[in-house]
Amino acid sequence: MKEPQNSVINKSIETIDLATWLPSESEILLFDIKPFLYKDLILKEDDFRNALKQINWALYQNKFVMIQCSNNAIVPIWAYMLVASCLAPFVSYSSFSSNMNEFKSRLLIHLLSQYEISRFKNKRVVIKGCGDKSIGNEIYVALTIALTPIARAIMYGEPCSMVPIFKQSVDVQ
Repeated sequence: MKEPQNSVINKSIETIDLATWLPSESEILLFDIKPFLYKDLILKEDDFRNALKQINWALYQNKFVMIQCSNNAIVPIWAYMLVASCLAPFVSYSSFSSNMNEFKSRLLIHLLSQYEISRFKNKRVVIKGCGDKSIGNEIYVALTIALTPIARAIMYGEPCSMVPIFKQSVDVQ
């Protein structure tokens, strides 16, 4: 009698687990403009610039920084730009975001843009899903868009129960 074969193991399938792309919580920092506001409402330019000069920006070295104002004050755009310019020499990535899920999605899109996607040329790829970390739909869509021109096949889920997403009719040149 013939031994049963595991077709998933026999096919060369590359797995992408987006949850592993997320940095640890200790690598993600928040820069909140709220403490710099006068009476929680107004940003005074001179005071703000002087306060930023006092910050040890090296504490943000190689970190991923979410810039925000945690209250409903109207903060001028230049204030966020000024913070970003101070952070730029130190951080791995920074972005304005109103909440952490939005920030993590932007971060993953950024990391995808730097990822060597060509390694999946003519390969079957499963994008792992259903993990315990929340990954926004936009990163799954962006990854699918990046893989479609080069991958032989794209699937979603776990290797034991994959949902087919895309299949190339011929190998990519």
